Amino acid sequence: MLKGKHIVLGITGSIAAYKACYIIRGLIKKGAEVQVVITPSGKEFITPITLSALTHKPVISEFFSQRDGTWNSHVDLGLWADAMIIAPCTASSLGKMANGIADNMLITTYLSMKAPVFIAPAMDLDMFKHPSTQENLTTLERYGNHIIQPESGFLASGLEGKGRMEEPDKIVEIIDNYFDKQYYANSPLNGRNIMITAGPTYEKIDPVRFIGNYSSGKMGFALAEECAKRGAHVTLITGPVNRLCSDSINRIDIESCDEMHEQSLRAFPTSDVAILCAAVADFRPETIADKKIKREKDNLTLSLKPTHDIASALGKAKKNQKIVAFALETNNEQINAKKKLEKKNADFIVLNSLRNAGTTFRTDDNQITIISREEIKEYPKKPKTEVAKDIVDYLEKIM
Repeated sequence: MLKGKHIVLGITGSIAAYKACYIIRGLIKKGAEVQVVITPSGKEFITPITLSALTHKPVISEFFSQRDGTWNSHVDLGLWADAMIIAPCTASSLGKMANGIADNMLITTYLSMKAPVFIAPAMDLDMFKHPSTQENLTTLERYGNHIIQPESGFLASGLEGKGRMEEPDKIVEIIDNYFDKQYYANSPLNGRNIMITAGPTYEKIDPVRFIGNYSSGKMGFALAEECAKRGAHVTLITGPVNRLCSDSINRIDIESCDEMHEQSLRAFPTSDVAILCAAVADFRPETIADKKIKREKDNLTLSLKPTHDIASALGKAKKNQKIVAFALETNNEQINAKKKLEKKNADFIVLNSLRNAGTTFRTDDNQITIISREEIKEYPKKPKTEVAKDIVDYLEKIM
């Protein structure tokens, strides 16, 4: 949610000043407009020309930009900005900010700032641990500033740390998440319980073989992260995939359809929404060999039986909940999806098609059609993170 946001980036005299270039690049990539304010000592570590080339704006350092009386207004910057980031922030600048010592353009801009301020300290360990530095950090946090520290990767609530500046991409992520939370504060999903299934299931043939599919879990995990951004309490029931999710998400790892069925039925009664994104195996072996099956004959016949229909089971148990089901089709896509909508008692179906190259399994992109009882809405091919926003936006409309 950084698109169109005005960000003031303050840079102080630290060896980490070069990392500001990566912060600028990350912010602009997400659509923000960046104005750099740098201390005189900061210019000893990185040149204003470099910074100006990245932001396409003159870098502000002095109160007076020319000898003709033209001056830079810290008050105007404070009103213009949606957020201020000071990264890197030295111990000296921390002290000035905490005690109101307005002896340079950056500090006066900070003192005039109406928007939230994010501070990324950068100094050696001994300086960071010194009681005066810790007292200054405590003071700044008490004033409502957000201290960014590497240990947590999120806005720090404590003051333990090693002094090293957080990595630029993490700083950008923190700012982006802050505005996400602001934007979604009034989301219909805020405070709701949402259960999401993701990934494949593995149905054992013997101790070393299984029936499975190519699902990577990317779509389900993107949905979980998007719902969590909007304030939902997310339970993610996932098959065996090598993916990470935010700590705020209640993750339950399973392997088989039986396990996913059991966990889904357990979570559904206390859920407001179920998003069934998992690629659950439709069949499993009737019997599972307790030892590895040897290759003794030319042919091996497996007898398969249907697995649990999780969507149908939840559709029958549904009371006031909303159910979002997924359909992967290869032919007669919309007709089959509409049938599934009724059969599963879903509120809408997210239709994928294998005929759309570069989508579905093992890809970063997806192309969907949302089918409800009222309409059919087609979307262009997008990254799965963007597709997740489209799906959750649609869900919000029916909540």
